[in-house]
Amino acid sequence: MCGIVGILSHEPVAQRLIEGLKRLEYRGYDSAGIAIINDNKIQRCRAQGKIVNLDARLAQEHIDGIIGIAHTRWATHGMPTEENAHPHMTEDVAIVHNGIIENYKALRDELIAKGFSFYSQTDSEVIAQLLTLFEKESDSHLEAIFKTLDKLEGAYALGIMFK
Repeated sequence: MCGIVGILSHEPVAQRLIEGLKRLEYRGYDSAGIAIINDNKIQRCRAQGKIVNLDARLAQEHIDGIIGIAHTRWATHGMPTEENAHPHMTEDVAIVHNGIIENYKALRDELIAKGFSFYSQTDSEVIAQLLTLFEKESDSHLEAIFKTLDKLEGAYALGIMFK
């Protein structure tokens, strides 16, 4: 089962996200990652294996900000690799996901036909791409979220962060 953490603060959140993930380690996982908004850009750091690997990489990449989401992944679609680790993102949105999107193959094919590219083997990446598609067609982030949710079939929980 995956673990999801989100923090909005007045202080830097990277280490607090790591601490949150450590509290969820008992659930089991094969990879972990965080995404943080900094200077109006989404920055992401992911690692295969233990949270200590993510923490070490984060120390090298110096990513921090006051808004962030984090995730521990237990693979259901795709191998346990860094590319398949969450968060999944586009330029404008990052998502973390727990659950299964049953119709992801059809959605993926539909998005590829519209020119979208995929970089993972997961069902989760479809969500980030749908949000990006609907954000361009919508008046608000909330409307894009509702349009995305209308397309998804399955049982899931999401953390969504727009820049």
